[in-house]
Amino acid sequence: VFMKTVIHPRIQRGTLTLLDNITYSHAKQPDGSVLDLKLSILLHHGNQELRLASGLTTDVPPEPLPVIIWVPGGAWRGTDKNQSIAEMQFLAERGFALVSMYYRSSAQAHYPAQLIDVKTAVRFLRAHAEQYHIDPHRIGMIGRSAGGYLASMAAMNNDLGESDEWSGYSSDIQACCDLFGPVDLSQLLQKTTAEVNSGRSRWNSIKKSHEGALLGGSEETLPKRAYEASPIHYINDAMCPIAIFHGDQDPIVPLKISEDFYDAMVSAGLENRAEFYEVTGAGHGTREFFQDSTKQLIADFFTRQL
Repeated sequence: VFMKTVIHPRIQRGTLTLLDNITYSHAKQPDGSVLDLKLSILLHHGNQELRLASGLTTDVPPEPLPVIIWVPGGAWRGTDKNQSIAEMQFLAERGFALVSMYYRSSAQAHYPAQLIDVKTAVRFLRAHAEQYHIDPHRIGMIGRSAGGYLASMAAMNNDLGESDEWSGYSSDIQACCDLFGPVDLSQLLQKTTAEVNSGRSRWNSIKKSHEGALLGGSEETLPKRAYEASPIHYINDAMCPIAIFHGDQDPIVPLKISEDFYDAMVSAGLENRAEFYEVTGAGHGTREFFQDSTKQLIADFFTRQL
């Protein structure tokens, strides 16, 4: 059986291109070696294949694109930068340049190295805005779990976690989406401590826990350093708008952590920069967060802010 059909598709979207393995930082390791940190950019950048074949510029957007940086989770233990990029593609479809980045794991370096990496990526993008056809004045950030924590730290727009790489460019961001991030490490540490002491934890010491491995150092000073490394204690007038999403059945990062974060912003008089979405029936990063209805709320938030 032979079938020949003439179709007439309407052009309703541009062509997405993934620019992968772009080195944004040369991070110095404790032993003196250098670790190249990489990111990828998914964006409407024209039909690369057609350009190569014909030399024509097809559908490159006329204006620089607003940027959203995706900060993966993984309990600060490390994860592939592109592991969840398929779930975030909806932001690229909406016209944002979607950046997915790798940052140092807790085995490679202790905090604040991870925050330094995130802020370095922001400055790198501003320094290379023209090259990648992105708008340096419209940069947002979204992260899940450990990534949500780092995105929230970056959202405070203060001088914590700065470095010399790409100096001269701002690391401030204009919008942040925190997906169930442990933004109060003190609360998380208290939860872990109780589980360790009762024998209900997979860890036999607090230092081996996710937050313990992130912070490093002595167990005696962990509570103080956990407090000092928590975004909830840095809420200020310079922070960007933040949308928080958290499941009411999260067994890993308690819902109360996000509730307290939102309440602290409201108490500081910044309720016009805070949105809180309690996701019913959702656990820690379960499928509820990646349904079309949830994605629509996230995309609408970034569209309003960027």
